[in-house]
Amino acid sequence: MKGLGFIELRDLSFEYKKDRPIINNLNLKIQKDEITAILGPNGSGKTTLGKLMMGILKPTEGQAFILNKDISEMTLAQIGSKIGYLFQNPEKQFFANRVEEELGFVSRLKGYDEDYLEDRIEGLLRLFQLEHVRKSSPLLLSQGEKQRLAIATILINEPKYLILDEPTTGLDGERKRLLVDLLKELVDRGIGMTIISHDHSFIKQLFQRVIRIYRGEVIYDQRI
Repeated sequence: MKGLGFIELRDLSFEYKKDRPIINNLNLKIQKDEITAILGPNGSGKTTLGKLMMGILKPTEGQAFILNKDISEMTLAQIGSKIGYLFQNPEKQFFANRVEEELGFVSRLKGYDEDYLEDRIEGLLRLFQLEHVRKSSPLLLSQGEKQRLAIATILINEPKYLILDEPTTGLDGERKRLLVDLLKELVDRGIGMTIISHDHSFIKQLFQRVIRIYRGEVIYDQRI
């Protein structure tokens, strides 16, 4: 893989317990202009890999880079301005009492202009089909609505890239279809993404590159 990657992992290893590696000497270059799927069975290291890519976890050995800058030299706020991360459980990302407040929560802490912020919130409510629940508690939404809200709260910071960890958890077929349409629209708007999943039928509708990992190592890497 030639050229500069948007995200690069170099000789990366990670272990929660000594001598029990979850990620083992992994080298990977992720480009921004394609949808990358990371597949693998439970326990293969998919979620750990996503958190290393985002800087949530620090490697035991090796380095992770965003646009050739070592993630260890960046704050989570700096990383978050470039990459948005969706946790498996979207409730972990909620802080406010109402949907519309949730969308502006972090931006208001950063001192964003209120008129600009209100326009952004209205646009995201429409884009994610959440206008009808704007006054509701995020914790009382359906699973599909929670997933859409979590992605919307990421996008309000205008990241260039998304890492989505098991975004179809708890979604029925119709909600998956809506999510596929939404992600395709985001790609059309120039947002790249890595999707971590074991939902092959969902991934097949989106990916341009598929990476399979097993016991912390890449065993397959192919572009379509």
